[in-house]
Amino acid sequence: MKKNILIVPGDGIGQEVTEVGKKVLDKIAEKFGHEFTYDEALIGHVAIEATGNPLPDETLTKMKNSDAVLFGAVGHPKYDNDPSAKVRPEQGLLKMRKELGLYANLRPIKLFDELLDASSIKPEILKGADILFFRELTGDIYFGEKGRKDNGDSAYDVAAYSKFEVERIARKAFEAARTRGKKLCSVDKANVLETSRLWREVVQVVAKDYPDVEVEYQFVDAIAMLLIKDPKKFDVIVTANLFGDILTDEASQIAGSMGMLASASIGDGTGVYEPIHGSAHDITGKGVANPMASVLSAALLLDISFGLKEESNAVIAAVDAVLKAGFRTGDIADASTPKDKILGTAAIGEEILSRI
Repeated sequence: MKKNILIVPGDGIGQEVTEVGKKVLDKIAEKFGHEFTYDEALIGHVAIEATGNPLPDETLTKMKNSDAVLFGAVGHPKYDNDPSAKVRPEQGLLKMRKELGLYANLRPIKLFDELLDASSIKPEILKGADILFFRELTGDIYFGEKGRKDNGDSAYDVAAYSKFEVERIARKAFEAARTRGKKLCSVDKANVLETSRLWREVVQVVAKDYPDVEVEYQFVDAIAMLLIKDPKKFDVIVTANLFGDILTDEASQIAGSMGMLASASIGDGTGVYEPIHGSAHDITGKGVANPMASVLSAALLLDISFGLKEESNAVIAAVDAVLKAGFRTGDIADASTPKDKILGTAAIGEEILSRI
């Protein structure tokens, strides 16, 4: 198989972890007889510094012309501390999602048994947890009308959804549920929000086409509690953009660390694969970032965009083997981890590569 992959490292540790993800793709190509070619592009703070634009036209063109995108992270503290900044790294991320039609964000929350003790949640609560989130990605409050009024003393952000937007993400979630445990939970705030009432109405209609899938409906505040109380009760969860952003970060603690969680953003064209963590400038350049979320994102890329299930499973198995061998990065190590088993970004990447 011949495919072209665009590498978009972005900001902070995105630069470090995508380097490991790319090496994993190279190793897969070598082992399985594929030919992957690469290009690279700018986004976020580094793009603003170079061009003044968080998503240059050149980057967007390369994305549209590639077979898949391996993405890092965007963000920089200088913008976090300056709410008045007119140009921000995250604008590039939102525009990318909109321009590429990436309306479905898949975030698997799968716990490796070796990391049961890495979470602050009791192991007996966690063991066996395996959740697939579908977060709608191109609607809601992030893309609605926003602004200031009353001489800047008041601000507003409008949340908006159409039936079409809800139906297309719901169908993807139902289809996935059919291949898993045949259980789907739709999350909203229909007791308060009109957009959530529309969301629930549409999901209820779509559910009629999937009588083999058991459906439940939960308010977002309730599921925020249930994810910690009983994560094993959930299989596939579908929710809106804002709720999905918050809940999947919470659910990262089921897996022990955000450094372990991959994601796929897909639509009707080029898919984008990225860790759910941010740019983490506090550890940038120190060589200690956990690259496993990027590696597992590469596994999703192989599976979803290229249909290479065996190759994808080989990557996941290599990560599992490294964890079974006792190797950890600092974020998933604990007091019982031997110091010689705590590795940096590049070193743990080499351990993964050696096991593919």
